[in-house]
Amino acid sequence: MRIKLLIATVDIEYAALLSDNISKNHTGTIEVSICSALEGIKEMLSNRKYNVALIDMEMIQHIDSNGVHMPMLLWSEDFDNENFDDLPKDMERIKKHQRVSSIVATIFEKYAKVSGSRAGLDMKQARITAVWSPAGGVGKTTIALAYALSNAAEGKDVFYLNLENFSSLPGCFSENGKSISRVFEVLETPEVNLRMLIQGISCVDGGITYLCGPENYDDMCILSSDNIHELIETCSQVADELVIDLSCVYDLRTKKALEIADKILIVMDGAAVVEAKLNQFMSQNNVFEGIKEKISFISNKGAEVLEPFEDSAISLPLVHSSDMITVYKTLSEDWRRELV
Repeated sequence: MRIKLLIATVDIEYAALLSDNISKNHTGTIEVSICSALEGIKEMLSNRKYNVALIDMEMIQHIDSNGVHMPMLLWSEDFDNENFDDLPKDMERIKKHQRVSSIVATIFEKYAKVSGSRAGLDMKQARITAVWSPAGGVGKTTIALAYALSNAAEGKDVFYLNLENFSSLPGCFSENGKSISRVFEVLETPEVNLRMLIQGISCVDGGITYLCGPENYDDMCILSSDNIHELIETCSQVADELVIDLSCVYDLRTKKALEIADKILIVMDGAAVVEAKLNQFMSQNNVFEGIKEKISFISNKGAEVLEPFEDSAISLPLVHSSDMITVYKTLSEDWRRELV
């Protein structure tokens, strides 16, 4: 199913610009129709129902809301506020002059909450790769992003899900989109179409789809292992490859993610403390026996492969740069075949 969107405005140039952009970038999820004539709007609504309609002030009085599941008022700052008095108080409003990506994200976010089901968009089923290390500072996020980019370079739809307690995203991608906290708020609300919400507020950079970081630390900390399961399962339905960047803390949420994953990359950098912590994990956690067949060890930063892991390890070179983006792009280019 695609969202059937009606753009009803007398501003023909604006309607064409918005329609062209949405049709180009969201062809698989939004079907756009335009009406710019007052005399045509009633006929359109009598012949077809729409999931969402963006309606400007000039047309709002001519819209039969029975033909639209979620009407939204397109408003501009130059509108006379008194004109809003006759409108339904519960009508959603969306600012007309803003980035098209923001308009689309708002449409998805709002409609996901009223669509009445978690079904609705065509589902994929991603291969799930979890990237983890028992210690910080080993380059775990760099490896996760290099792996994600290597898959994107092969034409796959890649979703990068950062579940670190303190997100590394600000140093990797633009944080201009809507926060993953919007998703956290509805994880236990079954009437919300979670998949639609995630697909709508996601951002894309270099072929990698991602959700912007949480609004505050507590938003990540209060998630349960069941929440993590639902989040991972839903994200896996919108991509070919889901890459999960996990916190170094090993808790029930990390345990759940490792159990769900189809593939696990454990990152090391040759430091003795990392080897010691990894050996503790392997010897003291009964989960290791259940996941060891899925694990590949990544020896990062030019470190030699440690003896216990020689048969299942990939050794990556040291990239001389302090810029994380440069590092993960370089590793992706140099080691794409081996990583995949």
